[in-house]
Amino acid sequence: MMKKIKINQAVIVEGKYDKIKLSNIIDAFIIETNGFSIFKDKEKLSFIKKLADERGIIILTDSDHAGFMIRNHLLSAIPKEKITNVYIPDVYGREKRKRIPSKEGKLGVEGMDKEVLEKAFERAKISCETKENPDPITNYDLYELGLSGTPNAKQNKKKLLEKLELPEFLSTSSLLSYLNNNMTKTELVEKINEL
Repeated sequence: MMKKIKINQAVIVEGKYDKIKLSNIIDAFIIETNGFSIFKDKEKLSFIKKLADERGIIILTDSDHAGFMIRNHLLSAIPKEKITNVYIPDVYGREKRKRIPSKEGKLGVEGMDKEVLEKAFERAKISCETKENPDPITNYDLYELGLSGTPNAKQNKKKLLEKLELPEFLSTSSLLSYLNNNMTKTELVEKINEL
């Protein structure tokens, strides 16, 4: 079992490739802004505010102009004391999945080495602990509980999201991350039985 850095705050990133990269390094609830769509997505911004209020958030955007525009938008909407900023250094190059470098030629979160990201969290003095979850909730558990891949999964998932006061847009992988950071498998089963 691989050890990851356990972070209590929710981590806000720009896109799915950033989330994939980080989920290999940290054990935290990671939310994507989907780039500039955060400027129009009132439901997602409201959810990020809720997370900030409940546990605090960490903002980790790319170090280019777009990343700072997204960061500043979040900073203007959420009380400063609820936010920890994590910054990646300016590293020039091209992400492996892209044919050409970004407009500014800088690597984003997805292009950073694991060690660089770990140092960025250290510099921000993120309170974290290394933790192994001996019995995490898995995709198979969601299937077994009727939340994924079954005929009534969509309705069951919607009911659970309402009960947990989570937005309906939450993907299955984001739900899984949220559940693993907020409850045990036994507690999840109890919640399902209450529905």
